[in-house]
Amino acid sequence: MGAGEAAGIEAGIELAALVAEGTPGSVWLTGQTISRDLRRGRYTPESMQHPGKMLPTIARRAIRTYTAPGELVLDPMAGIGTTIVEAMRLGRRGIGVEYEPRWASLAADNIRLAQADGATGTSHIYTGDSRTLPNLLPSNMHGKVALIVTSPPYGPSTHGHARTPGPRRGKVRKINHKYGRADNLAYRSHAELADGFAEILAGCLPLLRPGGHVVITARPYRRHGELIDIPGMVVAAGVTAGMELVEECIALICAVRDGVIIPRASFFQQKNVRNAIADGDPQWLVQHEDVLVLAASSRSSARGGR
Repeated sequence: MGAGEAAGIEAGIELAALVAEGTPGSVWLTGQTISRDLRRGRYTPESMQHPGKMLPTIARRAIRTYTAPGELVLDPMAGIGTTIVEAMRLGRRGIGVEYEPRWASLAADNIRLAQADGATGTSHIYTGDSRTLPNLLPSNMHGKVALIVTSPPYGPSTHGHARTPGPRRGKVRKINHKYGRADNLAYRSHAELADGFAEILAGCLPLLRPGGHVVITARPYRRHGELIDIPGMVVAAGVTAGMELVEECIALICAVRDGVIIPRASFFQQKNVRNAIADGDPQWLVQHEDVLVLAASSRSSARGGR
């Protein structure tokens, strides 16, 4: 075991201790099953091509916690539709907006699969730019959304999947690690991403019903060795949009067995951590997502922002 894995396991044991202490609402055990098993039979195989999929268990936990059956759940950056598919499988009404037609088409396929599988809720996917959200969605949705669940992109490239070219097991290469369109927010600078995400959240505000919540999952990532604070960006974008942070949780992307963490790190995550440590830059494996829960601020509510 390398130093990076050891550091990740040490951090995970601390999280496991929090779970054992029963800290209410703070740690979500959402990584007990690996992603491909969570999606098998519930999503099309082509869905695995998306570079930034939310764990279905994270979406489910948020939906169960903050909504009741029949309520409306929105994801303004829907990707392959994980949030809205899990909403309809839990008897809610899901609405998704996706910028890239390729992913919107896969989301529609996953909606049809859930319908055929007997999901009791309904879902619909729109293709468009969520920075114009209030104009993109029907006016009768304004003030009706109980919960918004989404996640911003972590740069233009993710860890993706590792593949080797043949039986001789040559050089490892990445697949399924990039967004499609060059004008996607994922390809913008950190400042432009922050501004764009603030626009999206501002558009979400008039859609929320009184008492509605916005749940955003995020984690920091490294660009050319520099740590990019995506969770901090999310909170700042929410404040700019007229929201306030009301809760912060941790959603594990690893498993916990008998108080010990089982990492879910990709080949490239492990490789990057090992290389950084070898270069004298101590790093560790990130094994959780920050779950940032926002609501309309009191000032926004007083202005009728919802």
